[in-house]
Parts: sequence; C-alpha cells; structure tokens
Amino acid sequence: MAVKDYIRERFFPHMWCPGCGHGIVLNSLLRAVEQLGMSKNEIVMVSGIGCSSRIGGYVDFHTLHTLHGRALAFATGVKLSRPELNVVVPMGDGDALAIGGNHFIHACRRNIGMTAIVMNNRIYGMTGGQFSPMSGLGISASTAPYSNIDRAFDVSEMARAAGATFVARTTVYHAQQATEFIKKAFLHEGFAVVEILSQCPTHFGRRNRQGGAADMMEWFKENTVPVGSKKKLENPALIERGIFVQKEEPEYCSEYAKIVDKAMRG
Repeated sequence: MAVKDYIRERFFPHMWCPGCGHGIVLNSLLRAVEQLGMSKNEIVMVSGIGCSSRIGGYVDFHTLHTLHGRALAFATGVKLSRPELNVVVPMGDGDALAIGGNHFIHACRRNIGMTAIVMNNRIYGMTGGQFSPMSGLGISASTAPYSNIDRAFDVSEMARAAGATFVARTTVYHAQQATEFIKKAFLHEGFAVVEILSQCPTHFGRRNRQGGAADMMEWFKENTVPVGSKKKLENPALIERGIFVQKEEPEYCSEYAKIVDKAMRG
C-alpha cells in the first residue's frame, strides 16, 4: 500500500496552522506504517484532545477520539481486549504530562505493548498559547506574560524513570529519523515512547521571538545532538536525540494472559 492509502483524504485540508510541525509527524508516522507493510485493520489510533490529537482524524485506521489526557487509559482497554492489534497513541504536552501525567507514568510502569508518540511543542496551541509542563523557565505564554517560572519535565527521562522499555527522542527537522524510531517502536514488545520536538510558530514562536516555522526547525537542527555526542559535554544545554532505552521486559498483556490461564485451570 502507498502512503496515500492510509489517509482519509476527505478530511483535508487539515486544520493545523501554517508551519505547524504536526503535519511532519503525520508524514513520518505514515511512512513508518508503509515501510512496515502494515494493514490498516491491524492498527488502532487512540487520541485525546489538542492540536496533536487531531491526527487521528486524518488516518484511515481504526480510531478513537477520547477525553483530554485519558487517551492512554482508553488505549489500555483496547490493548487488553485485543492484544493482537498495534495500538498507537499520539499526544501533546497536556495529554501526555499535564492532565494525562498519571496515565503516562502508569502505562510506562505496566509496560503495556503500545506506542506513545509525544509531540512536544512546549505550549498549548489549540486553546490560546498557555504554558505547558514542557515550556520551561523563562518562556513567555498567554498565561505567563512576564515569563514562566515552572521548570520543565523531560519527557524521555520521565518515561525512562517510570519504566518504559523503549524510549527515543527526535525532532520534526529529523523526519527520517522519526520514521525509523516509530518503526522500531511499533516492533517493540512493550511500552514504547517516541518524543518528537515540534514547532508551534503561531503561539510559541511568536510569543518567544523565535521566528517562523523555518527558523524554529533550524533551531532544532542547531540545538540537538546525537546521544553520546562530545558536543553535549562541551555544551550541556544541547538536547540529545536518539534511542535512550531499548530493552526486553515482560509485556503486560502477555503476563495478564498467564493470570487468566492460571485462573481458568483452577
């Protein structure tokens, strides 16, 4: 199947702002699915609320558009009931680590076999540019006109600490790398987190004088380095991208099946 076979063309043009990075994430996701030769019927996408969550409307998979921050909870139900399906959960800042933070931590801890794609644009884009748990110190937002004083979460570090068995980070500038990481996440037996830094020129870029979409993508290029790069030692402010965790641990659905079997045998 070609990439276009995996999209719902009737819902285009999309609702994202010009220059939004989420369209690049959609492209990387579709190319990963195409390269793996996956059937549309074996994929379920579960999304919540936000700019990132709208991605579920554009893919021709089985999709659930759920509550803000609760996508992982719904996805857990889907995976437990149909463990043979590939479940993917696209989330933004709030969905993942604000209102959805508790679900994120426990999905990592359980090591349930699904893929969480966290589109990190460091702001709430759909509701007016409020600061998010990933905004960071000194960032300007509609709810922080005199700069934000909350420290930011590190998505990948949080996932690693909570027990996710596959954790990776990249950016929309590195779109081909994003495709490779998503492919590896799909093939991983366990909870996989792929953090993708994405630009929001409408709110984050404008409020923080970072320029337009091209300028913000150039920033990703200049301010990220591969894991283990010597440049990181020279400049700790640089953001590492790559695979941080990739290990085999018992997957939740498989372990749950053993419990059911044990109970049935008495």
